[in-house]
Amino acid sequence: MPVNLRGASLCLLLSLLGGCATMDTAPSRGAQTVAADTLYERGDFRAAANAYLELAKSDSGARGHYRLRAAESLREEGDLAAAAEVLSEVRRKRLAGEDAYRYDLLSAEFALSREQAEEALALLALPDAALPPALVLRRLELTARAQRAAGDRFAAARTRAVLDRSLTGADRESNRREIIDTLATLDAATLKQRGIALPGNDMLRPWIERALRKQGQTLPLALQRPSRPVGTLQQGGNNQWAREGHQAARRVALLLPSSGALRNAAAAIRDGFFAAWFNDRNPGPERGEVKIYDSGQSAEDALAAYRRAVDEGADRVVGPLTREAVGLLFEQNELRVPVLALNQADNGATPPAGSIAFGLLPDSEGAQAAERMASVGIKEAAVIAATDDWAERAALAFRAQFESLGGAVVGEARLKEGEVNYSGAIRQAVGAFATASNAAVFISMRPQQARLLMPQLKLAGVTVPVLASSHVYSGTLNAGLDRDLDGLEFCDAPWLFDANAGLPPRDQIVRGIDSARGTGARLFALGLDAYALMPYMDWLGTHPDSYLPGATGQLASDTFGRVHRLLTWVRFENGVARPVAGLTLGDGRTP
Repeated sequence: MPVNLRGASLCLLLSLLGGCATMDTAPSRGAQTVAADTLYERGDFRAAANAYLELAKSDSGARGHYRLRAAESLREEGDLAAAAEVLSEVRRKRLAGEDAYRYDLLSAEFALSREQAEEALALLALPDAALPPALVLRRLELTARAQRAAGDRFAAARTRAVLDRSLTGADRESNRREIIDTLATLDAATLKQRGIALPGNDMLRPWIERALRKQGQTLPLALQRPSRPVGTLQQGGNNQWAREGHQAARRVALLLPSSGALRNAAAAIRDGFFAAWFNDRNPGPERGEVKIYDSGQSAEDALAAYRRAVDEGADRVVGPLTREAVGLLFEQNELRVPVLALNQADNGATPPAGSIAFGLLPDSEGAQAAERMASVGIKEAAVIAATDDWAERAALAFRAQFESLGGAVVGEARLKEGEVNYSGAIRQAVGAFATASNAAVFISMRPQQARLLMPQLKLAGVTVPVLASSHVYSGTLNAGLDRDLDGLEFCDAPWLFDANAGLPPRDQIVRGIDSARGTGARLFALGLDAYALMPYMDWLGTHPDSYLPGATGQLASDTFGRVHRLLTWVRFENGVARPVAGLTLGDGRTP
């Protein structure tokens, strides 16, 4: 009876590839064999099976080989019962070389169809070193199915993560859906526990992050702690000096939208990028040529812009800007030119080899606030956040990081746009620890909400430290309004406070470039850093101990090509935001 096989397209591709390998080692290549192989290759599997069975009758020396080929053909037809009957007449010990492994793979699939997962796993315990690549892929796919059938979903996802690196096209997409669907059957607590136990560079970690995101959860970040700056000057041949890891680009494509809601953001990034380009101390060929491409209003527009830039000779692409566009770009089978994306993918996809993803992520800010609290012995925290997506992400990341460090989030509240009385939210979030010695509050909101919240916290008798994401700072000196924020600490880009000596002073730039002021300052700094990162994309991805002292933070890449930022801590004093020395919190507490 025909059977609807899960992953049939993948198995068809792999068996076709494997079939070609076996055909090359078949006992003979007479006209009948060529005819049977041709039927198989064009997908006429029933006819191919009959042709192979006729060959088995006429060639007793290769009977097992041809019956195996007939069974494989019937399996591709979807008739597992007939395939199993044909294979039952094959004696494995008489099969030579690769045919014996193919027999085991087919037997394992029959065992899976009988819901005998353990038997299938035993048959699939084959040495990959003895298999051609196509059979390795088929073994992995069958192993993943058997592991899931046996109830070991975590192992099944890991096997598919290994398989993912070798697939393309529709098979890759199908396999990726299977990874997420398999992990999504596990509850968030189990996924978090398993994910936290993994090393930061484990290939399964990004997939767990994607599965948790579908459940509204996240993993704590594996924060980078690099110790070695990039670009160390080294003397080469002919007494020439070069910067370690530096690889200049000749033609750079900058992908940014020229219209729409992100037009102003794109302009600030563009201006920062070109400010760094003009300030480059390596003029001429080392500096390279930059051409701007309109990335349009959709992810598809951005992908088209990437392809156009590559076709026109770009050897490095910076952008696109939106999470959706980055996700679509990273999901492509192949990127002909490396990409320095200006955001992280919304679907959790990691950059292909040679590319990196860099953005101003609220997740990182929430995680670093948790790390800072834990470093001074804070054990309990309340979270008060706006309802925007970025605020939710910061709050979620804070909770995950704080709990992973042994802390407890004892209360949460959300502030809706337009509300002015926060007393209920304060009672809900802060509860009974308003004056506790080991407690603090984390907030993520715009300046307008923070200026209303801080005085109300004081009126409610809350005296514990308050830490925030960068969103509480407008980017502009406004001591009159910001005095209500006195004592509040937040993490932010060091360039906004001239906290990085290697960068051009901000006050010099803002006098001539409007986009470097106010809320655009961080995006301008992102543009500065995008230019600075370009020559070190390969180096950072393979040297996790290295960092770039950037305008948006100390920049380092994890093994998946995602750039992380270590930020500067700042405190409001008399309405002015000033960098904080050391790890002292607003109440004078130290480690």
